[in-house]
Amino acid sequence: MAHLTPPVGPKDKTQGRATAPVTLVEYGDYECPACGMAYGILKLVQNEMGDDLRFVFRNFPLTEVHPHAEHAAEIAEEAAVAGRFWPMHDMLFENQEALSDPSLVTYGEQLGLGERDLLAALGGSHAKRIREDFLGGVRSGVNGTPTLFVNGQRYDGPVDPENLLVVLRRQAPSNNR
Repeated sequence: MAHLTPPVGPKDKTQGRATAPVTLVEYGDYECPACGMAYGILKLVQNEMGDDLRFVFRNFPLTEVHPHAEHAAEIAEEAAVAGRFWPMHDMLFENQEALSDPSLVTYGEQLGLGERDLLAALGGSHAKRIREDFLGGVRSGVNGTPTLFVNGQRYDGPVDPENLLVVLRRQAPSNNR
C-alpha cells in the first residue's frame, strides 16, 4: 500500500482541525473531469464528518492532457498567498469548463487579488511550490487524479460518499453519525 510522502505539513492547504482523527489528502488537477466529480463528493464527505476530518489539497496538474491545469494551480497558489485558497479552489472546480487565462484572472480579481500578482502567477511565480506537490505525489505513487490518501495510506476504493464515509468513519470511531 502506498504511503503519503511527504506527510501533511505547514506548507499544505488544509481545511478542518489539525487535531482531527482523520486526514484526507487529495492530489488533484483543476481541469480533470474526475476531480470535478470528486469535488462535490468530497464536500459532502467533509460536511458529514465535521470536526473529525481534516482535508488537504495538493496540486497534481496533468499538463499533457489538461492544458489549463498548470495555470489554474498557479492562480490557486496566488490566492493562497492572500489567504483565499479555498474560495479559489472552489471557484476553479465550479467553473471547470472556463479555465482560460482571462477567466483565471477574472476569478482572482473577484476574490480581491491584484492583476499584477495574477499575471506573475500565470508566468510561473508559484511553479516551484506546484512542482513540490507534484513530486511528492510521484513519490507517493500518484499516477492519476484524483488520488486520495486517508491518514497517510492510499485509498484505491470507489470515490463515492458511501464508500468513503465507511473508510473515514473507521478511522474516527467516535463519529457515530
